[in-house]
Amino acid sequence: MAFGIRLIAGLGNPGPRYVDTRHNAGFWFIEELANRFHGSWRDEPRFKSRVCEITINGERIWLLAPQDFMNHSGVSIAAFARYYRIDTEQILVAHDEIDLLPGRIKLKQGGGAAGHNGLRDTTQHLGSPDYLRLRLGIGHPGKQNAVVNFVLKRPPEAEMTLIQSAIDHSADHIEDILNGDIQTAMNALHSHS
Repeated sequence: MAFGIRLIAGLGNPGPRYVDTRHNAGFWFIEELANRFHGSWRDEPRFKSRVCEITINGERIWLLAPQDFMNHSGVSIAAFARYYRIDTEQILVAHDEIDLLPGRIKLKQGGGAAGHNGLRDTTQHLGSPDYLRLRLGIGHPGKQNAVVNFVLKRPPEAEMTLIQSAIDHSADHIEDILNGDIQTAMNALHSHS
């Protein structure tokens, strides 16, 4: 397994219509990192993405926001990883998670897509599920047939506060994740509520 995360991809949908919707929690996380570490975003049409380069503890880390829609996120992530010779195990994907309540966080290595089309496409295009996932809870509408509408709506203010708290807490522990101290990060993140 390659050591160290080199690429952090946030999943979401591009454009002003979706900017405040639950499905964009992955975008919110990488935007928080860009702000904290003074990164500047630029468009990269060859990867259909917005890209930002930050430095944490002397290490260059790429932030990637695919600008194709959620269901096609993997095209951008895989193209970027191939170009910069980034191994699958060196990728962290931040995404919304309906199976966690707003404010809850889980860090997970590998696994299935659990119905998340952005993860499914990412796994397909990387050819492996062995990337790290930061699962940011957004809650569940209660009925499976309501999920699509639910993730494409803005959360109420109380839920947004919880989600932002989870994003802030995750960003607080990004150095543990980048250093490969996954267990320390998991202990801190999984206990957040």
